[in-house]
Amino acid sequence: MLRKSLQNLQEHSRKARLLSGETRSQMLRALADAITTHTPYLLAENAKDCEEHASLLPPSLAQRLTLTEEKIETLVAGLRDLAAKPDPVGRELARTELDEGLVLEKVSIPLGVFCVIFESRPDVLYQVLGLALRTGNGVVLKGGREATHSNRAMCGVVQEALRQAGYPCDWFLLIEGRDSVDEILRYDDLIDLVIPRGSNEFVRYIQERSRIPVLGHAAGVCHLYVHSSADIAKAIQIIVDAKTQYPAACNSVETVLVDASIAATFLPLLHQALLKAGVRSRGCRETCDLLRISDTVKDTEWSLEYSDLILAIKVVSSLGEAIDHINRFGSRHTDGILAQDHAVCEHFTSAVDSASVFANCSTRFADGYRFGLGAEIGIGTGKIHARGPVGMEGLLTYKYILRGDGHVVATYAGESARRLLVRPIP
Repeated sequence: MLRKSLQNLQEHSRKARLLSGETRSQMLRALADAITTHTPYLLAENAKDCEEHASLLPPSLAQRLTLTEEKIETLVAGLRDLAAKPDPVGRELARTELDEGLVLEKVSIPLGVFCVIFESRPDVLYQVLGLALRTGNGVVLKGGREATHSNRAMCGVVQEALRQAGYPCDWFLLIEGRDSVDEILRYDDLIDLVIPRGSNEFVRYIQERSRIPVLGHAAGVCHLYVHSSADIAKAIQIIVDAKTQYPAACNSVETVLVDASIAATFLPLLHQALLKAGVRSRGCRETCDLLRISDTVKDTEWSLEYSDLILAIKVVSSLGEAIDHINRFGSRHTDGILAQDHAVCEHFTSAVDSASVFANCSTRFADGYRFGLGAEIGIGTGKIHARGPVGMEGLLTYKYILRGDGHVVATYAGESARRLLVRPIP
């Protein structure tokens, strides 16, 4: 049954990708209008999920499950932003004149059909649908049972809005049921990419069982390193923002590294600011001694992702030790340095092997919407295809189109072979 549904989706998505860029922009605006109109209904359906499941979830997941007017407004703004962007499909990436009358083009195209498997966060659904529509892809949506009412309502609003406006609505598919996940992962002939969004354990589960390429990250262990040249007031403000603005987010800072030369002065100031913000500090032995706290981080705990108002702090002897710590214990998600020394910042951003590396700003900026991508399908920490906040570009690939006029390869072979020009065309 599922295989048949996926086959239909694949067929319809191939037709949908032929829609013009302007048509897809109009569809995105129709979705944004419908979501705004139906906000009270969407919040009411989400409240049912929260009433049934929020108390059974960890605080971080319960927070992600809850829809708010602010979240919906952000989603709508993202859809309108996507609608205003130039059509990314069919864009000429390069043109080369191989010989007179023989021209090679490299053109952007949709991936095909991708699948997003997500836990708790129903707002992910509209982000995904928006990006799929903008890039001409088909998409399979598999949400967690804790958001069943929300997901059904959100998809229903989309389908009704598209039908009323006369647009196709068979380029996406919402599936339910825990057993369907393992079945989905077998269909590498029907799905081109899987994007898991959820807990570390959940993402690893998908990565270990998928026959389909997986884009995502298993953890968000983000760091900020406070160099001796840092502006103290700004550094404290940045750290508090990176930890407290949304503690459950994968781009929330989990570990702060502090240069030993300023630790005695800086750490008490930071600790007071963290206490005021409701953050519990843990630390290395030196940190605990300086702050007179007893919650020592064990050597095996520096890779923990708290997703809560808890911050690990470590005193390091040098820039090199900070970089080594991040590259060893980090998750290659987002890491940053707080320093006024330009040369130090440049060395750090070159040496840290993460998808996003920042200087003098909060790790919370690691987000597709804040990067100006319109929306985000997820965060990639691998090194193949897409990395960091993944927006439209990560859902596109390319093909080569060669146009000639009777050209044959024999002309370019043998003793009297003609040489190819291979001349880039601006």
